[in-house]
Amino acid sequence: MNKSEHLKKEILLKAIEKSLGIISTACEAVGVSRTTYYKYYNEDKDFKQSVDSISDITLDFAESKLFELIKEKNVTAIIFYLKTKGKKRGYVEKLQAGDQKLPDAIEISFVDGNGNKTPFGEQIAS
Repeated sequence: MNKSEHLKKEILLKAIEKSLGIISTACEAVGVSRTTYYKYYNEDKDFKQSVDSISDITLDFAESKLFELIKEKNVTAIIFYLKTKGKKRGYVEKLQAGDQKLPDAIEISFVDGNGNKTPFGEQIAS
């Protein structure tokens, strides 16, 4: 790698960090095409590792902001956190395929005021 390309990668990495990992924004800021970025990313393992590290830092930053909102008792943030991290404890909006085995058949019956079951389809006397 020549000195000019190395310098260009360093400048691009700083722009990626400044843009919180938004590649289009970083490329535009330094005048590098996205094609060039992906060439660097796919061909230079050190560059790829640096970009991935920036992505992790950005995720940590976003998580810290989420926790700040949770500490401030922001209900939306609390619900979001529970839906994404609390699934094992039952905080889900709907069942996902494979979450639970459904029964083979469901019996439906009506119960009159005396507690007697009435077959489905029959009218219950009032």
